[in-house]
This record gives sequence, structure tokens and C-alpha cells, in this order.
Amino acid sequence: MNKTDRLIKRIIDITLSFIGLIGLGWLILLASIISYFDTGLSGFYAQERIGQFGKKFKVFKIRSMKNIDGILTTVSTDNDPRITTFGRFWRKTKIDELPQLYNVLKGNMSFVGPRPDVEGFADELKGDDKIILSIRPGITGPASIYFKNEEEILAKQNDPERYNREVIWPKKVKINKDYIANYSFCRDIMYIFKTVYK
Repeated sequence: MNKTDRLIKRIIDITLSFIGLIGLGWLILLASIISYFDTGLSGFYAQERIGQFGKKFKVFKIRSMKNIDGILTTVSTDNDPRITTFGRFWRKTKIDELPQLYNVLKGNMSFVGPRPDVEGFADELKGDDKIILSIRPGITGPASIYFKNEEEILAKQNDPERYNREVIWPKKVKINKDYIANYSFCRDIMYIFKTVYK
């Protein structure tokens, strides 16, 4: 990805995130209010993730899970008891991801790129795998689309955390490296359409 690609990508990010926040601000606010009553917690959820160049930042979402004593894992499956009824709807429709438009506008995320992970994954990349940290993480991307049923896959495993680390994560790294090596603006548009319409 050259300097021109990065500039065009950033201009598109700023433009679309601004339009998105203006047009969907009402939906984000409504979902956060419903989530507040649904979970008994703040309607917005902020979690520390690893971003570009390995820098930590707060990613924002509509809260879709309630707290349950004894369950502390950051890996969620399709049958996770912490996910509320409305939470399942937010996740299925991707409404829970809408607050990340603010992350994009602010500049710590892009529309398309590797999903930002919690500590213990992206921050432990070695060798040429670290190229993934050279760009902003994305709301969506080829790895996100490939593993669109990730929670269902994990729900079928005896040890979801181990499967995520040993099978899913390495595959995501491979997909994201290919995305960067073969970057094109047209592909970004394609990934956005696939996310919205599939």
C-alpha cells in the first residue's frame, strides 16, 4: 500500500464515517438506550484493542452482553449466556458495530482492514506478520467476512479459546497479510458491500 493509497483510503474513511454518523446517529442513540435497559449497564461498550503500530485504543460498540459472575473470557461463542436477546439482534444486524464510525472518524480505525484484537494476539505478531500493524484496523475486512460465522464455529469446539488461538487466528493473519500485499480501492468497496448485503 503506497502513500497515495493511504491518502485516498483516509479521505474515504473521513467522508463516509461523517455521513454515517449524521445519518445513523439516531439509530446508535436508540440502540444504546435499549441496551442500557436490556443489560443494566451503559449502552455503549468500550474495550481496549491493539491498533496501528501496536498502539492501544478504545473501540466502541453497542453493549450486547450482560455480566455473569465467573465468566471472564474475551472469546464469545454463539451460545454465550452473556449475550442478551437484544444483543443477539445487534450482533446479527451489525448494529453493535455502528459506534465504530466514531473510531474511523477519529483516525484509529478504517472501514476496511484487519479487525482490532485484544492484547495477546496482534501485539505478539512476529517477523513479517507484523505488517498487519502497518495499517489501521477495520470495521470489516476479508478475514471478518471469511469468519462471519465465527461465534457459531467456536460454539462447536470443546475448547473455544484454544481453537481461536491455534486455528482461527493464524488463518486471519494469513488473510490479512494477503489483503495488504494485494490492496486495491476497488477491493475495499467490494468488502464493504459484502458486509452490508451478506
